[in-house]
Amino acid sequence: MSRRDQIRMTEDERSAFLRGRHTMSVATMGGDGRIHLVAMWYGFVGEQLAFWTYGKSQKIVNLERDPRMTCLVEDGEAYDELRGVELVGRGVVSRDPEVVQAVGESTWERYTGPVDDQARQAVAVVGAKRAAVLIEVDKIVDWDHTKLGGRY
Repeated sequence: MSRRDQIRMTEDERSAFLRGRHTMSVATMGGDGRIHLVAMWYGFVGEQLAFWTYGKSQKIVNLERDPRMTCLVEDGEAYDELRGVELVGRGVVSRDPEVVQAVGESTWERYTGPVDDQARQAVAVVGAKRAAVLIEVDKIVDWDHTKLGGRY
């Protein structure tokens, strides 16, 4: 078995990892060809990763011009603790208020707590100036060095 096969995550492990982490690095292509890289909180619409951001943000401008993006969620300090998931694909921008609200509520729940009527109203107010980005994944690369048991 190759080292790559040893550190690969199962689908369940990958899902648990993504749901357990809180910050995702999001890379989009700027108009000058340079990468625009930012750290974002994220949520889910069903099983699909998504985030929201101001509708006029650089990420949205970039994705509306060129939907290609790469996202990274990672964890670990020492080599034998390193885990991560790289998602390569496209960002689908949605300004549909229902989609924006769903992403906002998912993000609220992950970072703030249960979504009640007051939270829904707060999300709607903030969401009025936001757009949602649904991540359409073409390729996944993942790794979990804890599976090596300390062996390098």
